[in-house]
Order: sequence, then C-alpha cells, then structure tokens
Amino acid sequence: MADHTPKTDAAAGAEQPDAVGFLYPGHSAEDDYPRIAGMLAEAGPEVRLPLVHTDIGEDAHRVDALLEMGSADRLAARVEEVRALGARAVVWACTSASFVFGPEGARQQVRELSRTAGLPASSTSFAFAHALQSLGVDRVAIAATYPEDVAELFRAFLKSFGTEVVALRGSGIITAAEVGTWGWEEVLALARGGDHPEARAVLLPDTALHTAAYLTRLEAELGKPVLTANQVTVWEGLRLLDRPARCPELGTLFSPGATPNRE
Repeated sequence: MADHTPKTDAAAGAEQPDAVGFLYPGHSAEDDYPRIAGMLAEAGPEVRLPLVHTDIGEDAHRVDALLEMGSADRLAARVEEVRALGARAVVWACTSASFVFGPEGARQQVRELSRTAGLPASSTSFAFAHALQSLGVDRVAIAATYPEDVAELFRAFLKSFGTEVVALRGSGIITAAEVGTWGWEEVLALARGGDHPEARAVLLPDTALHTAAYLTRLEAELGKPVLTANQVTVWEGLRLLDRPARCPELGTLFSPGATPNRE
C-alpha cells in the first residue's frame, strides 16, 4: 500500500503541504500550474502542485498519435518521479489522450495509472465530467483547439455522462506547441466562437492552452461559467485529496455558492 503520510522537510522541521501530482504531456502551458498554485496559496491553505513531463512521442492531435501519447507505458515511465515529489494523488493532465480511448478505455487508463502509482488517480477528461456534475450543468458548448474529428470524440465522452453538447467548434490545430503560443485574444476568440445561447457553460478542453490568467475575464465576457482544461485538472486533483478550495480568481468552479448558469 502507498504511504499517504505527508512528507516532512527535515531541514526546516516542518510538515510539507499536501500535494497532488500531475503527469503533463510535453511542454506547452505547464506554467498554468504554478500560476494556479500561487492563486490558491493567496486564497487559503497552501497545496503543492508538482508536475512531471511525459514523453509524448509525436505532437499531433490525431487519433493514432493520441492513443500512443496516453499509453500505459508512457504514463508509467514517469510515475516514480511523481511519487518522489510527495504526491498523494495523481492526475493525467491531458484531455485528448484520455477521451480518445472512449469512456471505458479512459477508465481503464486511470485504473492502470492508480495501480502503478499506488495513489488515487484521474485524468482531465474525467475532471470535466465531474466538474459539470458538481456545478449541476448538463448543457454545454465545446470550443476546442482540436480538429473536428477529435473534438467529436470529446462530445461522445461527455454524452456518456449525460451531458448534452449543444454546440461544438473545432479549430483544426494539430500540435500542442502551436496551441501553447496562444494569448488572451486567441483564447477569447475561441471561447466566443464556440459559445451558444443554450449552453450553460463553455468548455475549452486542451491542457496545452494557457487559460489560468483569463478565467474571470472569460466568464465576464460570456456571462456564464467557463471550464478550461488546466483549471478543471487542478480542481480534480484537489477533489481526490478531499481538499476543496475557494478561489474566485479561478472562476465559478472554485466559487462555491456562485450561480453556475443563467437561464
């Protein structure tokens, strides 16, 4: 069994804050995680969000490449690094290379990750599903960076959880590297372009997309909750630790009691 006892800093003689570890594919928007950690530290008790990069193979939003990117061997190769950082839970910080396996395949991916790590585990795809359930939102719009065929697989994944996707926009971007260069103007255009009057929330599902700095502005512009991949991934990790956090800077999802959608 895994030792879930919080680690102690021997030099300081102090107990380290709880930690949830993230397996992040490649290098694109990983700086969202220290940014979110800083926001959480200002809002309440500190939690550590250590991140370990996985080898992604080919950087391509293409089904065959995504299946290889999310393979059990690639995730297992970095698990010990996450454990060494004192993580008490682990999240595969990738949406496309989890939902591409389908609902049952994604569940199996998480089960294997949990077994290998000896820790509670999840992935960004499940983070979206659980976040929507938490907010009581069952009708959404998807604004994806992916090609349409990959975005359609996300629609199917959410449908298996009872979520109706009233609008879906794919952007046809093939590489995470390109997505990682997008700033505020591109992110806003993506969210606006994917929104729909009947959607009670807008989902931006790519962890390669920088969004942590934009969440309150996006929600103000669209007038409804906006759920983004790195945001929900951190929320899911805290859920695994049973450490809910209130941080309005991170949007409606991190604002318990907020009205999640407008009628």
